[in-house]
Amino acid sequence: MSVSLERPITIGVLGTHSTGKSTFVARLAHELRLQDIDVATVTGLGEQAQRLGLPIAFNHTFTSTLWIITRGISNELEAWLHADVVLVDRAVPDALGYYRAALAYRNEEPDIAAVADLESLVKAHSRHYDLMLCTTLDPSTAPGGYKIRDSHSDFRVLADHYVSRVLHEMRLPHELLPADGHDQALARALAFATARLSGLHTGRSRDGPASGAPPGERLPTPPPKE
Repeated sequence: MSVSLERPITIGVLGTHSTGKSTFVARLAHELRLQDIDVATVTGLGEQAQRLGLPIAFNHTFTSTLWIITRGISNELEAWLHADVVLVDRAVPDALGYYRAALAYRNEEPDIAAVADLESLVKAHSRHYDLMLCTTLDPSTAPGGYKIRDSHSDFRVLADHYVSRVLHEMRLPHELLPADGHDQALARALAFATARLSGLHTGRSRDGPASGAPPGERLPTPPPKE
């Protein structure tokens, strides 16, 4: 299917690492393609940053965060040209949450002006997400264990907290994606995307984020630092 769009339907997934984001995006892309829908995915920004020598995870800096946010936006804009649906593995608020988690992990005070600049970018771009899904951390689920970030469980919890906190403080509409609810969320996201595409064919407007995706209620308390 090919629909003439100024901006395609865009679904962003975000949350702390090893909570199933990439797997969820891959499953949703597969299901959409089975319905002959053109799908583009935006993934791998952290790995790209690391290959360039930029610090990531608990070593995040303002510069690495700015790079991830702006490169993510650039990649999403490019994907708009080629798809009816764009799926984003780590929507832009994710990078801001990780930066704030890294500062907390290192017991560093944020540069208020620098954070405000990042927040401005994130808020301006986030209005282009039709649906955002934020994973929730199941502490009983061990991380993958093959990346530097995976051996630091305290940072994983902090990232979970601050990504959620960014969404709440910026009042960005989103749905929660619990560890035991991926199948249900997959069905909802698939129905959401196909309904929006159907609305385009019948001439109904789909401007702005989903009205049926209110902010999630979870805002965990970060663990005390040792």
